[in-house]
Amino acid sequence: MAFSLIYISYRPLLQMPLPAAVLQGLCAAFISYKFGAPRWWWWINLAFMPLVVVALALQIPPLWYLGAFVLCLLVFWRTDKSRVPLYLSNATTAEAVAALLPQQPCRLLDMGCGDGRFLRHLAIARPDCQFTGIEHAPATWLLAKLINLGHSNVQIQYGNLWRLPLKEFDVVYAFLSPAPMLQLLDKARQEMQADKLLISNSFPIPDQLATQVLTLSDRRQTQLYCYKPGLTTTSKPRN
Repeated sequence: MAFSLIYISYRPLLQMPLPAAVLQGLCAAFISYKFGAPRWWWWINLAFMPLVVVALALQIPPLWYLGAFVLCLLVFWRTDKSRVPLYLSNATTAEAVAALLPQQPCRLLDMGCGDGRFLRHLAIARPDCQFTGIEHAPATWLLAKLINLGHSNVQIQYGNLWRLPLKEFDVVYAFLSPAPMLQLLDKARQEMQADKLLISNSFPIPDQLATQVLTLSDRRQTQLYCYKPGLTTTSKPRN
């Protein structure tokens, strides 16, 4: 309704589609900011309509849109169903996780391993340990396989991360989203021993106190939430 009033009040905008689209994007970004939407949604709302106007002006052949859709599908797959976007763990996070691993050889699972670079960092840091990653998006799964060629202590699996049993792993690492955290807690409690370690990047488990919270010194001040399945004790965050 508000956008309709803007167009009626400022009819010259109808003759200038790109400025009108930019104005609409600014309004949408401001509204998403006021409603507390994640920062990346601000940029999506800001850029969407201007990009539509530019794409129409360029008269891009339809096959390019189909190709872009297929590429996005291969990279992100069914994010709408899994509710887990593609988040990539950086080298700083890999160093912090490597420091949390037991001194003796252990087995770590990366639930949703993305492009596999995180596991490559760990494999180099701890060649005595075994690392498994599972990924459901075909393109990122293939990339993870290629990136970890030559690392015999890394195994990349394709499939649904919720169907892989956790009982054989000493450490489980997850960089998911707020949506499935309770599901992750239930799965960890059912399948992991109480003395094993569950690490969640950025997203705490609701109503569950972490045994340790690490705040990293990277650009986004990544926080790692550490849990022992079955325990509810907590400690103060440590930088």
